[in-house]
Order: sequence, then C-alpha cells, then structure tokens
Amino acid sequence: MRIGKAGNAEVDFVSIDEKGVSYYQVALTVLDENTLARELRPLDGISDHNPKYLLTLDIAPVASHNGIRQINALEWLLQLS
Repeated sequence: MRIGKAGNAEVDFVSIDEKGVSYYQVALTVLDENTLARELRPLDGISDHNPKYLLTLDIAPVASHNGIRQINALEWLLQLS
C-alpha cells in the first residue's frame, strides 16, 4: 500500500496487487455535503479506470458517486476475511 497524489490532492491509500491497482479514501463520516465533496475530490482527479473506494463508518447502503463506491469500513473489512 502507498499514499498517492492526484494533482494537489492526496489519496489515503493505493493498493497494488495481483488484481491491479485500487484507490481508497477513508473518513469517519461523510454525512456533511462539504466533507463528502472533500473526500471524493482526490478520487475524482484520477483519470484511470481502476476501482476507487470511499470507506466510512456511516451506516448507509453501498452508494456510488460517479463510479466511486462508498462502503461501510467495517463491512469492507469483513469481506476481506
């Protein structure tokens, strides 16, 4: 895993494995519109078609923001096991 840069914005984690590249932003909550926009901005700035994820502790259904999947971080961790 690495930290990535998209222009002046920073992506929290970049995962590179046998499946390819994936990008992750992590936030406690994005219920506030300004926080959501701030967390999505770095991922929106990446022009490739690799998977992009926003992990939060918000209890909400899986959502998609212009192709960026918002997932509850605890549910995401359970999928890894």
